[in-house]
Amino acid sequence: MERLRHFLFVRHGHNWILLLRFGLVGGSGVLVNLLVVVLLNKLGPDEEGVFAGLPLTDFNIRWYHVFATAAFVVANLWNFQLNRLWTFRSNKHAGWLGEYLPFMAVGLLAHLVGLGILTLLLHPGSWLSLSPTFFDDSSGFRTRLYWAQLIQIVVTTPVSFVLNKLWTFSSVRSRPALPPEPGPEDAAVDGSPEAAAAHARHARRP
Repeated sequence: MERLRHFLFVRHGHNWILLLRFGLVGGSGVLVNLLVVVLLNKLGPDEEGVFAGLPLTDFNIRWYHVFATAAFVVANLWNFQLNRLWTFRSNKHAGWLGEYLPFMAVGLLAHLVGLGILTLLLHPGSWLSLSPTFFDDSSGFRTRLYWAQLIQIVVTTPVSFVLNKLWTFSSVRSRPALPPEPGPEDAAVDGSPEAAAAHARHARRP
């Protein structure tokens, strides 16, 4: 038992801290995600309406899929920036775009899984469909779309954490820190006339 406790809380204690930070960031992302969904649901078309048909199939993309995707994009950017600066602190090891692309790829994978869960929870013929008797959309608390969105986020968040830790942020944290951009002070070290002139101009500034 003592060995197991050491393995979980000492050897892997840092991972628990990362998970806690990731969870806090994810919690804020959930609020952002739900806020976008609520806003689009209030201002947009009926969420059950058909947005577009899938070619060569009997299935449709419905507006709640569109709402969820728009919310994903906004929350994904929010989560990435906070995770980059705070959770994994990788902003000094890689450029923004180079790190965001794998983060977006992981997010898209989780989002596709989430869209499947969302469909199962909202489709009336699904065995996982939320009960329309209780979730009758009579209030925000009883709106099926909001609960389905929350459930799919909770289910897909652990997948996102594992993939992002093992791939997105782990790969860049192993690199050396990016060198700081040269400033006017660095010009004094360089003996070239151009560097000396740049340093002189900086020194004359008020």
